[in-house]
Amino acid sequence: MKVALIESKPSRTDFVNRFDNSFEFERFALCSDASKKKILKADVDIDINTDDYDWLILVGSDSLKYFTKINSITEYSGRCVEDKYLPVINPAMLAFKPEAKPLWEESKNNIIKFISGDLKVAKITEDNAIGIDDTEQAKEFIQKAIDHENQFIALDSETTGLYPRDGYMIGFSLSYQKDKGAYILTDCIDEELEQMMQELFDKKWVVFHNAKFDLAFFEYHFNFKFPRFHDTMLLHYCLDEVPGTHGLKQLALKFTPYGDYEKPMHDWIDGYRKANRILKDEFTWDSIPFEVMKVYAAMDAVVTLLVFEKLYPAVKKNPKLWKVYEDILIPGCRFLTDIQDTGVPFDKDRLEKATVLMQEEIDEAVNQLYEFDAVQTFERIKQKEFNPNSTVQLRELLFDFVGLKPTGKKTGTGAHSTDAEVLNQLAEEHEIPKHILSIRQKSKIKNTYLDKIRPQLDMDGRLRTGFNLHGTTSGRLSSSGKMNMQQIPRDNPIVKGCIRAKEGNKIVAMDLTTAEVYVAAVLAEDKALQNVFKSGGNFHSQIAKLVFNLPGEVEDIAEHYSTERQAAKAVTFGIMYGAGANKISEQVTKDSGTYFSVTQAQEVIDDYFRQFFKLRAWIDKSSKFIMDNGFIYSALGRKRRLPNVMSDNRGIASHEVRSGLNFLVQSVASDINLLGAIDAHTLIKNKPANIFALVHDSILAEVEESYVDEYSEILKDCVQKDRGFSIPGCPVGCDFDVHDDYSLGKFEAKYNL
Repeated sequence: MKVALIESKPSRTDFVNRFDNSFEFERFALCSDASKKKILKADVDIDINTDDYDWLILVGSDSLKYFTKINSITEYSGRCVEDKYLPVINPAMLAFKPEAKPLWEESKNNIIKFISGDLKVAKITEDNAIGIDDTEQAKEFIQKAIDHENQFIALDSETTGLYPRDGYMIGFSLSYQKDKGAYILTDCIDEELEQMMQELFDKKWVVFHNAKFDLAFFEYHFNFKFPRFHDTMLLHYCLDEVPGTHGLKQLALKFTPYGDYEKPMHDWIDGYRKANRILKDEFTWDSIPFEVMKVYAAMDAVVTLLVFEKLYPAVKKNPKLWKVYEDILIPGCRFLTDIQDTGVPFDKDRLEKATVLMQEEIDEAVNQLYEFDAVQTFERIKQKEFNPNSTVQLRELLFDFVGLKPTGKKTGTGAHSTDAEVLNQLAEEHEIPKHILSIRQKSKIKNTYLDKIRPQLDMDGRLRTGFNLHGTTSGRLSSSGKMNMQQIPRDNPIVKGCIRAKEGNKIVAMDLTTAEVYVAAVLAEDKALQNVFKSGGNFHSQIAKLVFNLPGEVEDIAEHYSTERQAAKAVTFGIMYGAGANKISEQVTKDSGTYFSVTQAQEVIDDYFRQFFKLRAWIDKSSKFIMDNGFIYSALGRKRRLPNVMSDNRGIASHEVRSGLNFLVQSVASDINLLGAIDAHTLIKNKPANIFALVHDSILAEVEESYVDEYSEILKDCVQKDRGFSIPGCPVGCDFDVHDDYSLGKFEAKYNL
């Protein structure tokens, strides 16, 4: 057995001991020059005949990409690629990324097993993956699935688009027994087969990977119902909350013997696109011949079922995780499928008007820029028009012609940076950076939102985009697809103003108020902090009055003691996440416009904790638990894994603790909102109201005017429902705003419409 180990450049890493002295190998480097920081194609000087070796261990991403064209070393670490390549993360990274230690250990053990023959990649045969393009054969297969003793079946769809209204279903794959599945063309579905399939879905637990996607297609195109379903993506999210780790291919590599089973099909796609000069975004899956598609589509279902068999028992044996999965994630999946189908209501006419208005603002800002003497001097000397989108020209203008001093921040190429952070600093010294920032911000709004929204609207004027349960470590929803609803510009009302209810309806926006602080008061059992909520009035004014022992009435605090109020606010939001005196000083100075020293900040923190000493005790207790265990559970059972608390780097370890504290309050506040929205959604079915988005701490709905009050009461009751951590007699605060559009009239006010 001949083994080669290939790293990017020569290193001192003792790979013999790293692999437990389990096998002999020859050692190579892509580039013999150890001084190279980044290995380029021209730097590669390795001399090796891969055919001479049974196995090649590829250390790091450079080696993996060079031999296999695969970019993701993390995804493939410890897996077998193309029958002989064994990628592995570089163990040197463990010094600054201790969270990677489990991956290294798993990868190392897998590689040892592959080389010894104890671990093998399973071969896919026609017995594993069946292709069915005949109706009678399809009925026979479905009947066998109905009759089979396994109560779980895996189901997957192959489609021409990412949204049901943008494409159709080419076929579906089904697996009801280990290592065997079928891909069935939808052309086979007649009325009888449709009835048989519904019988199957009624009888069995249907297992999806990313159920929200498949549910949407099966329900929209065939009106199938799924009374009981599981989702391997959400099961894995319970076990590993890190975003970007939940793809079926990744889980297949990790939990099944079939490795990267889709690679031959993707190689075919790459070849087809190249031969026909088709761009990636223009390729659709209906271009793949049935004979090519059937094997790998069928394996999607096979792999899903195998992954389910691994993940389902692991989640179910942990009562906390199971409760999150069963009570939050699965109902949340059903709910998000529905609200995605509802879509975000846009006003097409207002979108067109907004696009014109924004372009006028951009043109005006650019014209003002050209009036600066420095810009005119630049154009005269350079004998060309200044381009504000050119980072090279901007660098010359700011540092050579205006004479501003670089901040020290550099780009990847070593040049002085002109990113937003740098421009904000330079804006304190000159007006030009302010204008550049304004142009960039306005251009981004137009290019990222206004220009892209209009062509993506469906016939009913709604934009159907994605909301995700698995996109954050905290459990907060993320958004992706046609538009990221979580990143709609806040400071400029132009995009929000285009989200508009149809005539006779209103946009109802409900926001949680100081929800994270409320959660902290409950979890800490701090009666003093809870009493602030109970007493009513402006929360931050109440806190300021207590902490600073201010005279007068609460309602007068904001006017007469604005700096103290800002300080109290900064401490309230900062200390729960580990902010120290330096950070509090900086924040208060920024918010109040009055210098607030570090000494003052520390005094406020001390005074704050004297008032709310149980909050301090809870923070200390939670921090110690995180440091001792490397994880923590939320009040609703979510688990946040924090392995970097074990890092020798104090900065990394401290950041991990702060992340854990943030998680404790943020995840619960988010779940309060989500569960409230789910409950309300159930109660308003068949009523003139539709929830269409959750944005941060807001729940957005389009509601018939006559039903606004009733809907608002229903939603408020659902959000304020006592789920085991409420302040007695004082539910979490809900603010309601009702208007024709989501900007709440700010769009019309700004543009005098």
